[in-house]
Amino acid sequence: MLKVGLIGCGFMGGMHSACYKAIDGVEVVAVADVRLEKAQEIARVHNAEIYATGMELIENANVDIIDICLPTYLHTEHAVAAMKKVKNVFIEKPVCLNEAEGELLLKTQKETGANVQIGQVIRFWDEYVWLKEVFDKKEYGEVLSAAFCRLSSRPTWAWDNWLHTADKSGSMALDLHVHDVDFMRYMLGEPDGLTSTAVRNADGVIEQIFTTYTYGGKAVSVEGCWDYPADFPFTAGFRVKFEKATVVLDAGGLAVYFVDGGSFKPEIKPAFEADNDIGGNLSSLGGYYNELKYFVDNIAEGKALEVAPLCEGVKSVNLILKEIAFVGGAQKK
Repeated sequence: MLKVGLIGCGFMGGMHSACYKAIDGVEVVAVADVRLEKAQEIARVHNAEIYATGMELIENANVDIIDICLPTYLHTEHAVAAMKKVKNVFIEKPVCLNEAEGELLLKTQKETGANVQIGQVIRFWDEYVWLKEVFDKKEYGEVLSAAFCRLSSRPTWAWDNWLHTADKSGSMALDLHVHDVDFMRYMLGEPDGLTSTAVRNADGVIEQIFTTYTYGGKAVSVEGCWDYPADFPFTAGFRVKFEKATVVLDAGGLAVYFVDGGSFKPEIKPAFEADNDIGGNLSSLGGYYNELKYFVDNIAEGKALEVAPLCEGVKSVNLILKEIAFVGGAQKK
């Protein structure tokens, strides 16, 4: 039985807790949060020990895995300490805030030999997994163009408003938009160039971003926003134009439209599906379950974590940082 120490018991920590409860061969034995009531909620589910801080858990808990679900600005210091203590570490996305932190994380991993996975969950989301497989097999030929989007009402569940504090979250561009930019990289590789336009709030913080990436003569647009009205439905999807067909994921589900006429809806059986009562803008644990099951299974079997390793998480952060630099910073005062 692999023993997990879960640091951070907020929205994402609750997601991870529910997933670990559903995965065989793993048990949450220790939790930490500066908010005792949050730690107690998750500790009761697992009969786990409670620590007042993440650093206290890292130093004292007897665990095989440390899972870091803290605000982004706290990731690096905890991840460095965790890698020095245990061999298996999971870090929520985005992995860090800047290039210097990314370099430190990679240096520490090299020194410790730790297995590290980043929570770039879209790489494990069923429809996106299907798209990647279709792309790899060249089932519909080469990609001619693509568009990805992720749109949300304003997230209000963040502790101490950290999501909306630019120097703690990196803004929407780094926290939300990184999902689709990371998947774009995963599927298509490194782009040749980019142009970005940002929409900011009254404090000058990025709330929406439109970016066009170029791959030779091909264009990929990626849009992200988290400042729509409270009743606006969470929207995420893609439109990928291949030589032989266009593949779309929208509110109507996944569909394929052939150049020569006709269409169909691929049937995708989720690896796992269950409602959650954590909140936020998701109703299923599916992708989170998939990524954590992959993480746990590969650790148990002694296999490399190849789908979302630390180096990939750092590269995606660095690419988002180029977008942010292009528009003049996460916050213009």
